[in-house]
Amino acid sequence: MTVNNKEKNADVKDNKRVPKRILSGLMNSLSAGVVPRSGAPYIAIGRTDEISALLSDLDRTAGGEAAMKFLIGRYGSGKSFLIQLMRGYALERGFVTADCDLSIERRLAGSNGGGLATYRELIRNLATKASPDGGALTGILSSWISDIKSRLVMSGLEVGSDEFNKRVKAEIFSVLHKIENDVGGFETSYVISTYFTACECGDEETKSACVKYLRGEFSSRRDARAYLPGVSSIITDENWYDRIRLLAGLFAEIGYSGFVVFIDECVNLYKIPNKISRENNYERILTMYNNTLEGGAAHLMIVMAGTPQFLEDRRRGLFSYEALHSRLSDGKFDTGEYVNMMGPVIRLKRLSKSELLALVLRVTALHSQYYNWTPRIAEDDPEKFVAACLSMAGAEIMVTPREIIRDYIHVLNILYQNPTAEFSDIVKSSVTLTPAGEDDENIEAEADDDNDGGTDAAPEARRDTGRNFNPEDIIL
Repeated sequence: MTVNNKEKNADVKDNKRVPKRILSGLMNSLSAGVVPRSGAPYIAIGRTDEISALLSDLDRTAGGEAAMKFLIGRYGSGKSFLIQLMRGYALERGFVTADCDLSIERRLAGSNGGGLATYRELIRNLATKASPDGGALTGILSSWISDIKSRLVMSGLEVGSDEFNKRVKAEIFSVLHKIENDVGGFETSYVISTYFTACECGDEETKSACVKYLRGEFSSRRDARAYLPGVSSIITDENWYDRIRLLAGLFAEIGYSGFVVFIDECVNLYKIPNKISRENNYERILTMYNNTLEGGAAHLMIVMAGTPQFLEDRRRGLFSYEALHSRLSDGKFDTGEYVNMMGPVIRLKRLSKSELLALVLRVTALHSQYYNWTPRIAEDDPEKFVAACLSMAGAEIMVTPREIIRDYIHVLNILYQNPTAEFSDIVKSSVTLTPAGEDDENIEAEADDDNDGGTDAAPEARRDTGRNFNPEDIIL
């Protein structure tokens, strides 16, 4: 495989000038091995089938259906990048989005506020096209009320007149009435109507209390009633998903295409040492899965991302929970030989050599633009770099786009800072593999300590975990 000068120059030329703020975030994130929150389309290479499948789900969600997808891939394979890319597509198509990473503190279920912490993080990251960086809750409500008022003004009503105020309230309550019969709908309707009244009266304290309630920040019903006497329940670990489903319906009613929720780092559920706690979280996933695919939700799409262990491990992963195993496992005739993106699970395969080369060329162009220099790279140097990465021991399993991009940017940084350095002197074809990383050892130890009586992981799942290697162990 080769890329001639014409093709390489076309790649650089077609790479549009990136705004300085976005370019800065891109380069800093990529060099650190993390996913940029903005600017993902500028380095989007490959994943055509995966993106098409997710966009089809977006279209169905906009039409009133619901969807749930699991993105499964190794660390650094592009799960988080694909989430940020799809988040941008969803915002452009008029969706409200929310995203979060699961962690020790943030789970889907628990008695110590883990599920509520996840809800709060999702609401904190609530985004729209007008507010892509998060914190869009108050903007959504204010924009909705403002749109109603604008339509009434265009119809000839005078702002502030009795008829005008009456019509504004009527339109607001007509929407809120549609969600009152859902779980938590009455409280949500009451809080939003109270928020509207507080806006009209300039009551900042009540407005703040309404926003605090919708964010799930009240710790008890007594505290909530002190500010909002009409509420009979608050958002908790047990009911936070019902409120997410409710918000999806509300957003659709007020003019958005729907609600897309992205939940990353689901491997942290796999790492929960206590079997009961782990299965409570898997039970919540089952509830969400059944609800979205059985017609219990509308205008809602949920995308969860995790590693192969999280899905396939028969002792600790989703497949250890039989109800999820029967729903998420591949069909008998799905051998992996053919493309199948229509199921609930999308497995991210390694990018092809040509796609990785195109990615390296794209990074070269971005680095050149950011530092305003011409990299001292021969025509075939990028191809040699990719070939060296893919020829190292364990590359078929271990080498991911994250490692290749990060290492390549480091090479460019060295060239930029050292005028006498040569590309061939920096890049070496040999690699060294060090012992498995500490994280793998901890996971193995946790599995040994988890006396839950379950069977060990299936041979296929254990082979896919790659416990003998770690992406961080590869040294160029």
